[in-house]
Amino acid sequence: MADDCDADRYYHVDGDLVPADEATVSVDDRGFRYGDAAFETLRVYGGTPLAWDSHLERLESTCEALSLEHGLSADDLRGRIDDVLDANALADAYVRLSITRGVQPGKLTPRPDVDPTVVIYAKPLPRGGLEGASVWDRHATVRTVETRRTPDEAIPAAAKTHNYLNGILARTELRSDDGTVAADEALMCDCEGNVAEGATSNLFFVRDGTLYTPTTDGPVLPGITRELVLESARADDIPLETGRYDIEAVRGADEAFLTNRTWELRPIATLDGEAVGDGPITNRLSRLYDERVERVCY
Repeated sequence: MADDCDADRYYHVDGDLVPADEATVSVDDRGFRYGDAAFETLRVYGGTPLAWDSHLERLESTCEALSLEHGLSADDLRGRIDDVLDANALADAYVRLSITRGVQPGKLTPRPDVDPTVVIYAKPLPRGGLEGASVWDRHATVRTVETRRTPDEAIPAAAKTHNYLNGILARTELRSDDGTVAADEALMCDCEGNVAEGATSNLFFVRDGTLYTPTTDGPVLPGITRELVLESARADDIPLETGRYDIEAVRGADEAFLTNRTWELRPIATLDGEAVGDGPITNRLSRLYDERVERVCY
């Protein structure tokens, strides 16, 4: 389960801290068999998971969508996260928390009684905030792909599950015949041709001083970083609109950037080979994000 670089780290598996190279789950676990699991990716700054309550709320929403009654308290989950951070002597980290439906007979229909499998692992990241450093070293290159975002009517877009095949298929389109990767992120549209989101990111763009982002009324994951950016924009009186947009609206943008927990705000250098870049609104929102991290976590 662990990479070579994780060999000296500890993971939290079903209530126990174990060396990363000994961390395993059963092949009969439904998270492995069917992707029948919920997860959250958190960014920890100075030992504090940013927006923990928001992550917890989204986790519970995912579990409700899956009818996965895991029976774990918020304090229990937070305690396990803290244990992982302490065991690995990490103050600034990427943390992934997964809850699967656990081991059940090999039938598609789940049993109502759940003995969940809970796995938490952490990896070091640079310090964030005003004195921090980005995890990325350059603006993102982005390409649109043919893979469409799964309709909300098929799989709820707000559910953050282990089933990431949609994003995987999108990312495979970025690979050239010689094996090189042509871009940093794949940008997907919905089945009507409206821009939705990246394989692992939300999209923002700026035109004529107004900030735009695709609505979560469509097949768009309500990202935690996305919501923090929206809060900052509203508080700073930046003109803001959410809606449905075609790809040409983004290609013609004055600024554009992606958000996710690890990248925070990452400006788009090019979209389908056309230059976009950052600008005053992107830079202002990035500064406000760093100020929030500094204020809340350090």
